[in-house]
Order: sequence, then structure tokens, then C-alpha cells
Amino acid sequence: MAKHTVLSSGAKLWRSLACAKSELRLDLTLACGQSFRWRETAEGHWTGVIRGRLENKSDNRFKEAVKKEEEEPVAVTPVHQDTKEEEEMLRDYFQLNVKLGDLYREWGAADHHFKHIADIFTGIRMLRQDPTECLFSFICTSNNHITRIQGMVERLCQSLGAPLCQLDQTSYHNFPSLSALADTSVEARLRDLGFGYRARFLQQSAKQILDTHGIQWLEGLRSAPYLQARDALRTLPGVGTKVADCVCLMSLDKAEAVPIDTHVWQIAKRDYNYGCGNGQKTITDKLHRDIGDFFRKLWGPYAGWAQSVLFCADLKKFQNLKEMLHMKRPKKEENDEEENDEEELTVAGKKRKIKKEKMDTVKNIKAKAGHHKKAKKSA
Repeated sequence: MAKHTVLSSGAKLWRSLACAKSELRLDLTLACGQSFRWRETAEGHWTGVIRGRLENKSDNRFKEAVKKEEEEPVAVTPVHQDTKEEEEMLRDYFQLNVKLGDLYREWGAADHHFKHIADIFTGIRMLRQDPTECLFSFICTSNNHITRIQGMVERLCQSLGAPLCQLDQTSYHNFPSLSALADTSVEARLRDLGFGYRARFLQQSAKQILDTHGIQWLEGLRSAPYLQARDALRTLPGVGTKVADCVCLMSLDKAEAVPIDTHVWQIAKRDYNYGCGNGQKTITDKLHRDIGDFFRKLWGPYAGWAQSVLFCADLKKFQNLKEMLHMKRPKKEENDEEENDEEELTVAGKKRKIKKEKMDTVKNIKAKAGHHKKAKKSA
């Protein structure tokens, strides 16, 4: 991967925020499907746009910024005149006021499976995104995968967003405003760009927000109760329960929101023996609520954050990390599983033996009955 031009231009252009990897890992947090505008532009170096500013974040070590060996300057940004404002913006975006290590310990104490996963998948945080960007990005996720969503969101910004700058021969744009998205020409324009039926949802949702609620409505939902905010979002075209929960969790400060899709449903069934809805093929509102309540009861008020760790750990792109879990597994745990397997086999063997004895008994009774009948006829 090529060296980043701006990084090589000198340390004076940059400032850093020291943060332990246990509190924030960029490679997992920025690539797990929360936001779709971050790119790894050099090894361990990520570039994206936050609130109309081009930001660069790095996992690389810079000795002058490191006070302790376990700390890394993971959030790096060009220095502007008001560096205090920039620092606050980054802390807000990554929600660094939330002590992730404490949450991991709480979740691990309540959930053995989570503790096992968390040994490798550390530092996965929820971003606090701009509500407009988050909502309209997730409208694009319907029947889609992360790579394709990234392309669609990029085309959306290039087509309708205000240009910001050019860096390493790449043009960066702000996310489109509600008024730009609501324009009557947008649907046809986006259909030409490959958005399909989502083009109509994007334009109609923006128009409905402006006509019915006003430009500050989405920001205002941050102060509304979780269920009220979710139901309000569901009134918009193209916004179902899962998308509404994603927006609540990732931009509206609803840490208890647990987005449920078929992927999360499979995790619940496979890893937690969750049995409700086994006969169903689709996720109903009731099933969505029941699975969400199951995880909220297990993990507590930050259940949405915990769910994102398991979701990330199950993505194909991170399977190489997941394989490390088997290598790090404690021997006692493996022995316990083997003992459990042997016990299950013994129990199963006993059941088969009992069943065979019963069948033999039935056969003997029938044989004796047949013998008595023949003896009667002979007499």
C-alpha cells in the first residue's frame, strides 16, 4: 500500500490523541459496517470525512506522542487554528468518554461467549455519526453488502455533496444536505448511478423530513426516548425496524438499540441457543423485539455496543482473527468440552442400550404370544 502523501509531508501538520488499543481499534471500528466512508489509504492509516472536514486517523506509532507502551495515537488530524475544537469533535465522534474496557469486563462477566470473543476483538466502539449521513447511508443497505454500499455512498457524495478538497488524486466531498437529497431530480439521477428502487426512498425521505418536520428534526431525536425515536424513523420511506435501530444506535445516542437482521438472528440461535421463532422464515416485529430484549437483558444498557462486537467477529473479512480464538483457547476449556462430549456420548449410548432392551423385550413378548397361539391350535 502506498505511503500517504500528507503523512510524509511532516509531523508539524498533524496532532494526535493517545488512546489504548483496548479502547479503540480503527481497523475493526471503521470497517465493520457502521460507517461507509472510511478508507485505509495507507497501512494502518484511515481517511474519511467528519462534519465537512477531511480527517485522517492512524494506528501507527509516533514515539513523540506516546507516553506509555500500551498507548497509541489512534486519532490523527491536520492541525487547524482551533485544535481544541478538533479534539472535542474527534472525542465526540469516537465517543471516547465511554470507558470501553469497563464495558467489556461487564459483558464478559455476564456472558461467557462474549468473553471468549473479546479476547481478540478488542476496541470496537460505536461511532456517533451525523444523523443525516447515518440515516441516508443505511437506506442504501437494503438487500446489499458492505462493499457495494460503500460504492453507492461514495457516488451519492460525489454526485450531490459539496466538494471539500483533493488528496492523493482523490476528490473528497461532504455528505449531501437534506435539501440536495430532496430535489425532484434526485431520483432519476440516482437511478442512473445504480441505486435502483433505493433512489426513490432517498428522495422521498428527505422531502418528507423537510416538509413535515424541518431541518433540525433528526438531531432533535437524540433527546427523544429510544422507542419514540425508532418509531418516528419508521414513518420514513425505506426505513424498517432494522435500519431505524441502526440509526438510533449509531447516531442518536440510543446505546440500548440492538439492530436485528438474519445474521444476528443466526448468532442468537447458534451461540446462545435462542429458540424463539425457529419455525419462521422472516423476522417479524415481535421477533425483532424479543431478540432485542433477550440481548438487552443479557448485556444491559449498552447492549447495542456489545452486539456490534459479535457482529464484527462474524464478518468474513475478519475470519483470520477469529481463527486466532481457537489458538488462544485455554486447555482447561478444551478439556471441559471433551469431557462434556464424552458425557453426551455415554448418555446417548445408555439411551440406545435402553431402547434396544425395550425392543428386545417387546419382541420376546410377541414371540411368546405367537407360540401360545400355535400350541392352542395344535391342541
